[in-house]
Amino acid sequence: MKIEYQQRIFGLDVMRAAAILFVVFSHALWIFPEASGSFVDLLRLMGVMGVEIFFVLSGFLIGRILFRIFTKDTFKTKDLNYFLIRRWFRTLPNYYLVLIINILIVIYFGREHPDSLWSYFFFLQNAVDGMDIFFTESWSLPIEEFAYIICPFLFYLALLFRFRIAKEKLFLFITLSIIGFFILTKVIYNHNTPLSDMTYWNIHLKAVVLYRIDAIYYGVLAAYISLTRPQIWTLKSKYFLITGITLFLLFHYVIGAKTLTIEEFPFLWNVIYLPFCSICIAFSLPFLSQWKKSSSVFLKPITIISLISYGMYLLHYSIILQLMRYFKPIENLEFNEKILYVTIYLILTIVLSYLLYRVYEKPIMDLRDKPFFRKRFSKI
Repeated sequence: MKIEYQQRIFGLDVMRAAAILFVVFSHALWIFPEASGSFVDLLRLMGVMGVEIFFVLSGFLIGRILFRIFTKDTFKTKDLNYFLIRRWFRTLPNYYLVLIINILIVIYFGREHPDSLWSYFFFLQNAVDGMDIFFTESWSLPIEEFAYIICPFLFYLALLFRFRIAKEKLFLFITLSIIGFFILTKVIYNHNTPLSDMTYWNIHLKAVVLYRIDAIYYGVLAAYISLTRPQIWTLKSKYFLITGITLFLLFHYVIGAKTLTIEEFPFLWNVIYLPFCSICIAFSLPFLSQWKKSSSVFLKPITIISLISYGMYLLHYSIILQLMRYFKPIENLEFNEKILYVTIYLILTIVLSYLLYRVYEKPIMDLRDKPFFRKRFSKI
């Protein structure tokens, strides 16, 4: 596989590779259900933060594209259409392929599909509440898909109303309005939800579209700053990185040291926690987005993991790990056997994701750059 390294930003590949590895390693805990302690807590936190990193990074990348589209003098609505089509070529083929595989696996196991199966085809499985225990890692994808739609839709409305405001300011206003709206949904959730535990929070707030789209738009806000305040973005990048890491570590240290549980501090967890983590992650973007190159020792493996990260996310848990546990139950395995189990799980995840990328994902994405594709879909 030929990789155009000079066209990639190594720091963002590091971010994407770290995110998927955090998620994959955290789900390895399914092999060690009896495990407990600080290291296990750290792995769980890594799993949560892995998805949050994906959200912020995705927002940053699409935000830079949308800002350039929206603020150019020759802007037309067909430009937004073309943006959406390109995004859907990137996300939908893999999603629907893996969804069908999950359906076939359930049939093979002789189990019943959830009544809400139809909603998975329209990304509605977790629109307003927690989803069924089926294709569970798909919870993040509706958040991404609806985030892609909301911003262009609001831009289109702004054009219809012909607001007399500079496009740059309008972009910022729309971004902040989206963030504010979805923070408000969390405030309402906190007001209307009885005291709960972390399991309930994980299913009914963290993984629900209605409360989470702002996670993408902290990245969009970072994109706006990078394009409108390039000097600050460039010169203060290390300060932002240090600030983000410091705030993130201090925040979690205080939560642990003071035992700030969701039962006693629901507002902290329901409203503040996830946005604060997203902001800390966004603080790393000025530094990482300018980290262009690396030594060859790290360049190729990190770039490859970054390229296949979407396939890894879709395959690793509900397909690879579930099938492994079905054919080789873990209940009677010794610790050394479980280590081997984890090793096989990681190897299968990387190898199968690489094959998915080469055989299916990359050829479909390549269609986006064909002249006939741009000519056809840019007229929609």
